[in-house]
Amino acid sequence: QVQLVEAGGGLVQSGGSLRLSCATSESIFSNYNMAWYRQAPGKERELVATISRGGSTTYPDSVKGRVTISRDGTKNTVYLQMNSLKPEDTAVYYCYVYSSRGRYWGQGTQVTVSS
Repeated sequence: QVQLVEAGGGLVQSGGSLRLSCATSESIFSNYNMAWYRQAPGKERELVATISRGGSTTYPDSVKGRVTISRDGTKNTVYLQMNSLKPEDTAVYYCYVYSSRGRYWGQGTQVTVSS
């Protein structure tokens, strides 16, 4: 069973920062690409960032320059550093891992940005 353990969500004021983490097993970390998605109430789930096994990253324009995805092989963990947060960033953030072997979602962590 694939385990993705997310942490770091919470309540933050507009303009603030948060760092989310997603810990998994060494097997998953080594063989899967990783990403963060988010879903706000009443909206579709949307991509926030991706990072390949080799460390290449992508970001949609909506968050580019404000978020950074990274991965730490010593901890088998992927991070999402979010800065200059806005109320519209409020959502449940999900860790996602994917490869030809399969695709798996984390349980999600709530991020709430107050104005």
